[in-house]
Amino acid sequence: MLGQMMNDPLLISSQIEFAAKFHSSAEVVTRTVEGPIHRSTWGEVARRSRRLANALQRMGIKPGDRVATLAWNTQRHLEVYFAVSSLGAVLHTINPRLPPEQLRYVVDHAEDVGLFFDTTFLKLAQFLALQSSPLRHYVALTDAPHLPADSGIQDLRDYESLIAPEAETFDWPALDENTASSLCYTSGTAGFPKGVLYSHRTTVLHSFAICMPDALAICAADVTLPVVPMFHVNAWGVPYAAAMTGSKLVLPGPGLDPVNLTELIETEGVTSLLGVPTVWMALLAHARAQSKRFSTVNKVVIGGSACPPNMIQAWEKEHGARVLHAWGMTEMSPVGTTGVLLPKHEQLDEAARLALKSKQGRPIFGVDLRVMDDDGAIVSHDGKTSGHLQVRGLWVAGSYYKREHDDTHLPDGWFDTGDIASIDADGYVQITDRSKDVIKSGGEWISSIDLENAAMSHPAVQHAAAIGVPHPKWQERPLLVVVKAPGKDIERAELQAFLEGRLVKWWLPDAIEFVEALPLGATGKVLKRELRTRFADYALPDAKSPGNA
Repeated sequence: MLGQMMNDPLLISSQIEFAAKFHSSAEVVTRTVEGPIHRSTWGEVARRSRRLANALQRMGIKPGDRVATLAWNTQRHLEVYFAVSSLGAVLHTINPRLPPEQLRYVVDHAEDVGLFFDTTFLKLAQFLALQSSPLRHYVALTDAPHLPADSGIQDLRDYESLIAPEAETFDWPALDENTASSLCYTSGTAGFPKGVLYSHRTTVLHSFAICMPDALAICAADVTLPVVPMFHVNAWGVPYAAAMTGSKLVLPGPGLDPVNLTELIETEGVTSLLGVPTVWMALLAHARAQSKRFSTVNKVVIGGSACPPNMIQAWEKEHGARVLHAWGMTEMSPVGTTGVLLPKHEQLDEAARLALKSKQGRPIFGVDLRVMDDDGAIVSHDGKTSGHLQVRGLWVAGSYYKREHDDTHLPDGWFDTGDIASIDADGYVQITDRSKDVIKSGGEWISSIDLENAAMSHPAVQHAAAIGVPHPKWQERPLLVVVKAPGKDIERAELQAFLEGRLVKWWLPDAIEFVEALPLGATGKVLKRELRTRFADYALPDAKSPGNA
């Protein structure tokens, strides 16, 4: 027997139309690429999205066509988000910091027919225009006065002139909810990036999930500033969730520096921030230097890489904000876990609560997790036994785009994340490392994340990364690469002594190297493969390794 309820498909077009009907006056604020602040509303975004849909049809964009973007977090990019997918085409957001060969690869692999780009990425658009790529349409996300002169791109159009003559009405097609909606390529992988093809159904389900109180808790009362880029896993789904809830959306454009972010937070009364740890390191340092307290911010979502415990403490004690440590992957749309504490945890002391918040959190409804050992046995959720973290769920990729037979998925339908982790009895995940980054010493694992967090708890350390370097006896030993905090100084011996009280003896680094900066990817993650290449021939000062002797 089947139920007798209505069966409307889950479509992205329903999100923007809901925003237009019930949250029309809620603000969308953008720091534009041209510089000034631009103020709009969800109602205006919806009307302009319909104009763009009409323009896309006039350009010959058909359902299933891939349309690429090279763009910051702006209103125009937001309109492209909704228009392309709602039309039945596929939005392909491109990471602008990809190496040229990978940039060309993802455009060719996706078979993109159109490119919408911010003028700051003109050189990348020019590069693609010179290639024998499938791109036929180029649109600069600007107006006529700011259209680059002599761009070298044939038939380049500006966005505002493109949509100006179009009608504000458009009948969104009644798509099958499993229709592809957007395409993101993984970052930080070995070899060429892999494509993850989302559907309208998975996008809407993910939007519902992240609005839940025990997830990212996005709601109409929020003033949301996503610093996480819209080219990175659809900004963690925030554009869609904000449309569903009518949250005021503050988009920072290219201004990701602490000065611009501080101005936006203060002038717009931002309550909710979302971004990676490297962004918050700079913002917190700026706030301390200016003796500034962010009085309106009450929630900070931190993901993308492990959050140091001292960063959680800084937001809570210095700014009175609640920190949500979240984890996910491109293949998971991306949110899988959040660090919301359970009621029973309020009885714990501060140190115990901090230890829980520093974990990657527990799964939200729609995601299932397990840990498997090297022999293929599922390990218990005891919070101690580590293994390979695997996932499945309502918005987890079933395969990669054009790689349907990739062996990342296990025969029983689970996806191997590439993370080493443990899960405790309450479902809290503790990621020890990426399987490719874990340091294997004498047959045992050393967590580079724990080593890095310990180092960054010292006030003179701004950033740190631990990698394994070859050792004649122990296979690998840890090398700690450190960036000093501005205006601070610390010697190797002092930092080593500091770590001795925080780590087991055999986890201590065999060497510490100070550098001006760590190599970072577009999403703020440390590119450890570059560090491993740089230090490939590194000679440890003591091959006996006192920690392991």
